[in-house]
Amino acid sequence: MERNQIIGANFSFQHHSFRWTAENLRALGFDRMELWGIAPHLDLFHDSCGRLAEVKSILGDNGLTVRCFTPEQVLYPVNIASGDGAYRQASVERFLRAADLCAELGAPYLFLTPGRGFESESRETAWAHSVESVNRITAHARSLGVSCLLEPLQRVESNIVNTASELRTFWRSLDGDDIDVVLDVVAMATAGESIAEYFEYFGARIAHVHIADGTPAGHFAWGDGNLPLHDNIAALRAHGFAGTLTFELFGNGSYALHPVSAWRRCLAAITPLLHQADEA
Repeated sequence: MERNQIIGANFSFQHHSFRWTAENLRALGFDRMELWGIAPHLDLFHDSCGRLAEVKSILGDNGLTVRCFTPEQVLYPVNIASGDGAYRQASVERFLRAADLCAELGAPYLFLTPGRGFESESRETAWAHSVESVNRITAHARSLGVSCLLEPLQRVESNIVNTASELRTFWRSLDGDDIDVVLDVVAMATAGESIAEYFEYFGARIAHVHIADGTPAGHFAWGDGNLPLHDNIAALRAHGFAGTLTFELFGNGSYALHPVSAWRRCLAAITPLLHQADEA
């Protein structure tokens, strides 16, 4: 694994301007990023032509390209598996627009999660809604030359896909063969799973990894939790992981006060492990 597999992201930068964020990601040595679709950067409710042009200009000024666009889809009124048909339809329409944004940004991937059904309805109903929605979104993305990434969520976030084995069943039920997988080490840990299991199920289709510490949940900066991140990096290396990684830092919100220092801590922790890989 090489240093250029680590890409920037605007996770924890949401209380700063996008220009400030891009300038600091460039200063940290990044030329690619995962673009979290959050206000005031680029969200699905204020994606005017003017705003998109401004974001593209800022990216260009800082030598950044977008690896994947990740619209907020857990905390917002966007839920592609909602038990409310009107909300579900509106959410899918937002994601069709998100695929358009990917194409306009030149991003190869749109990042998807399965959504969440009503807790009072059957899992089978929520699952069917999610599959239908994902198929609609991925078909539109495909028509634009955009592929999709799919990530399972923790049980507190979704009642549809929470484990690698559930993701494999869901993934196999989808139309198309161009949907790749995201491995989030926190979601993996809360499900009691391992990197070896993910590679057994998905192999080279694992295209992106979210690295964060936790207890096991939390999405903390490296060292603020107790997850075996050194072992995780060694396992990714052993499996020949060739995709991208980024740090998904949320914690209790405090990282947003000083996001650059949190990112520097993470980079300081991971870089020696990558150097070991390069020298091996």
